[in-house]
Amino acid sequence: MRGRSMVDWYDLFRPEGSHGGTLDPKPDILGAMDRLERAVSDPDRGRTPVTQRATDRIKAMIASGEVGPGERLPTERDLSAQFGVSRSSMREAIRALTTLGVLESRHGAGVYVTALRPADLLETFSVLAEVSQGRTLLEVLQVRRMLEPAATALAAARASAEDLDRVGALLDRIEGGSDTFCTDTVAADLGFHQAIVASTGNATLAAVNDGLSSRTFNARVWAGHREAGLTAKLREDHERIHEALVARDPDAARAAATVHVLRVERWLSADLAGS
Repeated sequence: MRGRSMVDWYDLFRPEGSHGGTLDPKPDILGAMDRLERAVSDPDRGRTPVTQRATDRIKAMIASGEVGPGERLPTERDLSAQFGVSRSSMREAIRALTTLGVLESRHGAGVYVTALRPADLLETFSVLAEVSQGRTLLEVLQVRRMLEPAATALAAARASAEDLDRVGALLDRIEGGSDTFCTDTVAADLGFHQAIVASTGNATLAAVNDGLSSRTFNARVWAGHREAGLTAKLREDHERIHEALVARDPDAARAAATVHVLRVERWLSADLAGS
């Protein structure tokens, strides 16, 4: 079998807890057979950190429905015994899944599975756009160019009248004068796109879009366009998107969103090239 050296196979025949580089003269045959069976069925077991294995087991419990959203997890002691890991490793696994929004600790009541809402599970993903720089930030925009036009087209078909009113109100707050740059415009721009994606009714898509959006980057975009005297172009982009949504025209909405994201992407490329 590939993937193991001779030393690895010798290790299978040493009694549990023994050490050394030579084959034991009285090998622990039964123990070796058990370890051999585990190695064949799960050859990566020894190379996977214990905490990661515990994390994967908890996620498998949730995925299989053994424990569902809002339900209490077995105690740390019981899980440690069930998975064959130390309580400290189990504690680290629970802490990791809590950070990811999968689990939550309730004081005096134990550990529970969260509601598993996409916005909660993808919350840590939002740091991507906030801290990315240089080429990575350009890659984030390229991903937005793949997702945002499709989401905008979907919104043109699905948005309710109330959704369109909300988007229109945000558009009214976006100023397009040549000297425009204020925090309200930046916030309204961010909210404009978030409201559009939210109107699709796809919570996962909305959470991913939020993760690719950044107030800090939006402020940089508006500042850069103001310096170049191009803020009116940004305002026009938003108007075209809104018009396509109101007209219930998915193709026009897709095209308008593509032009807008591509404009920002090209601006960033030029800005990076000049820095």
